[in-house]
Amino acid sequence: MITAVDTNILLDLLIPDAPEGEASQALLEAALRQGKLVIGEVVYAELAAHFPTQEELDRFLAETGLRFTPSEPTALARAGRAWAAYTRRRGGGMLCPSCGRVQRLSCRHCGALLRGRQHLVSDFLVGAHAAAQADRLLTRDRGYYRTYFPELPLMERLGR
Repeated sequence: MITAVDTNILLDLLIPDAPEGEASQALLEAALRQGKLVIGEVVYAELAAHFPTQEELDRFLAETGLRFTPSEPTALARAGRAWAAYTRRRGGGMLCPSCGRVQRLSCRHCGALLRGRQHLVSDFLVGAHAAAQADRLLTRDRGYYRTYFPELPLMERLGR
């Protein structure tokens, strides 16, 4: 079993007293017992912001059993298609991260439509990397991945 790991799970381990720290640690350990753990370019880059040197990041990855696997062209193409679907669906509104419904918000002073950047193409690269190069994804962003990568199994919380 190959489990791709999203940045949010790893930040739970790195940020002192993170609310989800213990749960994320337990999930990561369970996934490692079941097989390999992998990350792609986006997760590696996002983690690099939290380490003073690349050597320290690489040491953290080795100590946690994570292996960096570059994205294949099929994963990159899948990310592009999912990003396009997201931008078409989102239009001028904002998407609810839980149910995926579009919400339109406007300025109460001038009436202009407010547009927030909720998901970036990097989010789609994480999902596509997992879908193409792993058996499942370990993340806390479950609603978003279920909407745009419905074929991608998500690792369930322990005890469920």
